[in-house]
Amino acid sequence: MSDVAAVETFVKKYQALKSEIAKVIIGQDHIIDQILISIFSGGHSLLVGVPGLAKTLMVNTIAQALGLDFKRIQFTPDLMPSDILGSEILDENRQFKFIKGPIFSNIVLADEINRTPPKTQAALLEAMQERAVTVAGHQYKLNLPYFVLATQNPIEQEGTYPLPEAQLDRFMFSVNLEYPSFKEEVEVVKSTTSVNNPTINALFTAKEIVDIQQLTRRIPVADNVIEYAVRMTSKTRPNTETASDLVKQYIDWGAGPRASQNLILAAKTHAATQGKFSPDIENVQAVATSIFRHRIIKNYKAEAEGISIEKIIESLF
Repeated sequence: MSDVAAVETFVKKYQALKSEIAKVIIGQDHIIDQILISIFSGGHSLLVGVPGLAKTLMVNTIAQALGLDFKRIQFTPDLMPSDILGSEILDENRQFKFIKGPIFSNIVLADEINRTPPKTQAALLEAMQERAVTVAGHQYKLNLPYFVLATQNPIEQEGTYPLPEAQLDRFMFSVNLEYPSFKEEVEVVKSTTSVNNPTINALFTAKEIVDIQQLTRRIPVADNVIEYAVRMTSKTRPNTETASDLVKQYIDWGAGPRASQNLILAAKTHAATQGKFSPDIENVQAVATSIFRHRIIKNYKAEAEGISIEKIIESLF
C-alpha cells in the first residue's frame, strides 16, 4: 500500500476509533485526540487532573479499542523499583528466574506518578526512552508499541515528589483535564448509574500501530514548517535574542531541542488524522500548548501576577 493510501485508510480507522471510545467516554474530545496523537507518534503523555474525571477508564477504553495490553500501577510512597520492573526469584530447580513486572505491557498507566520517591520514578526512565528494562545486569526489550500515560493530581501537593525537569522532558504531551460541561455531566451520570455496559471492539493490532508510527515519520515536512517549530522553541528561552518581552519577564527556563522534535512529530500525526499529507504551521500550533506546558518554567513574578503558562505559549505563535 502506498503512503497516500495508507494515510487515507488511517483517517477512516481513526474516526471509527473515536466513535468506539465515545461509547464509554463522554466528551473530552480534545484530550482523547492528544492521547491518540502521542500514541501514533510513539510518545508518552502526562495527564493532570483532579480525581473522578475518568482518567483510568479513559486509558483502559483506549487500550481496548487499540487492541493493546494495559496495566495500571498505583504509585505510592513505599513503591519500590522491583514492584514495577519485576525481580529475579529462585525457582524449584534453584535457578534464578525473572518474573516480569507490570511495566511489561503496551500501555502503562502510572497513576499519581508524583506520589512515589525519585528512585522509583527513575525506574520508568529507561523504559520510556530505550523501550527496554535492565534488571540484575540483563536487558529485557519491551513489546512495541510502548506507551506510558502518567497522571498527576494538581490539588494535593503534600507528601509528593515533583518530577524532575529531565523526566518531564521525556513526556511528549502534558494534558490538562478539565471538568465536564453541565450537559456532558448529565450524560455521564445517566450512563454510569444504569446497567448499560457497552462492548469495546478492538480496531487495531499492535503491528498496525507500529506501522502507523513508521508511516507518520515518513510524512514529508516543508523546511519553513520545521524552521517555524524551531523558532517557536527558541523563543521560549529568555536569554536568546528571539525571546519576546513576555518570556524575558516571566520565564526562568525555556524548552530544549526535544520540544522542537516533538512539535514536528506531533504535527505530522495531527495532519495525518485530518487526511493531510504534510503538516503546516496550523498543525504545529494545534499541538504546541501541550508540548510546551511542562517544559517552560515560570518565575515568581509570573506566579505573583497570575500569568498562565498558556498565555505565554500563545504569545509565541
